[in-house]
Parts: sequence; structure tokens; C-alpha cells
Amino acid sequence: MDVDGLAAIDVHTHAEVSSKGHASLDEGLHEASSAYFKVRGKRRPTLEETAAYYRERNMAAVVFTVDAESATGTAPVPNEEVAEAAAANPDVLIPFASIDPFRGRAGVQQARRLVEEYGVRGFKFHPSIQGFYPDDRLAYGLYEVIEETGAIALFHTGQTGIGAGVPGGGGIRLKYSDPMRVDDVAADFPHLKIILAHPSFPWQDEALAVATHKPGVHIDLSGWSPKYFPPLLVKYANSLLKDKVLFGSDYPVLTPDRWLADFAELPIKDEVRPAILKENAARLLGLTRS
Repeated sequence: MDVDGLAAIDVHTHAEVSSKGHASLDEGLHEASSAYFKVRGKRRPTLEETAAYYRERNMAAVVFTVDAESATGTAPVPNEEVAEAAAANPDVLIPFASIDPFRGRAGVQQARRLVEEYGVRGFKFHPSIQGFYPDDRLAYGLYEVIEETGAIALFHTGQTGIGAGVPGGGGIRLKYSDPMRVDDVAADFPHLKIILAHPSFPWQDEALAVATHKPGVHIDLSGWSPKYFPPLLVKYANSLLKDKVLFGSDYPVLTPDRWLADFAELPIKDEVRPAILKENAARLLGLTRS
């Protein structure tokens, strides 16, 4: 990967469909989330299409599935397939994985294998969909492997568009994604690299507090158009957290084209803008030496 030549690194994109056409989200939740995000046109690009999309824009992308099979009954896009697609497109794709914490010891063994044999760089957790609190001990075995191998733990935080508008929210409970529940994880695993995904509405202050207090905690800006960012988030991104805030889109529900166009209108300092768009992610992902 030619990091110097990249325009940006998007740390938050989804693999929503496998090469065999299997979708990781059932149709009801998929359609509801498309309506929530006002998605127009094709929503489920293949991994090869995602690679081509980012290559055309001279960007790299972290890509992952979400494994919430125990809660939803729907199998994820295979982690191995995501990793193999990244290996076939190493100039633009960076592989993350996702393991349902309820898989227990088998999941812990799978996590280690994915890092050691497939080159996975991190793991995505979506507590609201997976139905667990991040500080629940059932996930600690996974965190141990992630910390030991130098990988990254990325947690969805705040409200989710998945289940929005569906009766009962599709059974998805927002309480699990309070970023303060990640504070214990950061304290118990002091060398674990953590990303709190999204502006964490309605817990934005909590996310900023955790990221400011815990050195290993970062924030990605995915899932929201920048024009809707809370002012305090913009203030911290420009100052105390200027080295810990990361560009993420949430592709394909929010495109990097739209995100970047709106980000250009924010009052971000000139010296901070390239750090958010690429430099912070490159450093966190180990793509650069500094």
C-alpha cells in the first residue's frame, strides 16, 4: 500500500454481502436501515466492487462484517472471505474481522487464527446488535487476543440506524452501545488499541471523556454527515483529540464522497485536516513508522 500516495484512509466500511450472495443482515433490517440513511441505488456492493470504488478515489478502506449470529440468527459474511479480498487488493483494502462474543472459546481461537494466518488488523464489535455490554467478561478472552497480537478493537457506539423505524427497533437495544461501557475495557487492557465508532449520540460527552482519559482510545467519525456533528466533537477534534480522531464513512450507507464534501465545510484547522483524513489512521494501523 502506497500510504504517501493515498488521499485518505476510511476506517469504517462494511462487507454486507458474500461472493455467494449471502447478506449479513435480514431483509427487514436492511430495508429499514436503507430508509433511515436515505440510501439511493445499489446498497450491497461486493468486496471486489468496494475495492474498485476506493481505488477509483485513491483511498484505502478498512472493511469488515458484523457477526451477530447468536442474536439475529443470520450468519455474517465470512471473515476469511473479507481477509482474502483484502489480500487480493492490498493497495486499497485493510481487513478487520468480527466475532460474536457468545462464540466463547471457539471465537477466541478463531480470532487468533484470523490474525496469525489471514493478516486481520482489527475486530469490529456492535454491542447493540450482538446484545452484550462491552465490559461483560464474556468478551474478555477476545480482548486478550486482540491486545496480545497488536490488533484493534472497534466498537459501535451510540444510536444505530439498524432497526430504526422497525417495531420495537427490531429487538435491538441501544443501551449496550454507551461508550462509557468501553472505559473498563480500556482500563483492564491498557495496551489495547480501541476505536469508538461514530459520533456517540446521545453519549457524545462520555465518548470524548473516555478518549481524552485513556491513551489507547480513538474516535472515528463515521455514520454521520459532518454537517450534523455536535460542536463539542468538532472542538475536541481540533484540539485535545487532534491525533486520535479518524475519518470513517460507514460505506455503503454513507459514501465517502458525501462525507468528504460536508467535512470540507467544517472549521477544521489546516494542520489537523490531513491528520484526521489519513495520518492518524496510518499510524494507528501500523502503516507508517511514526
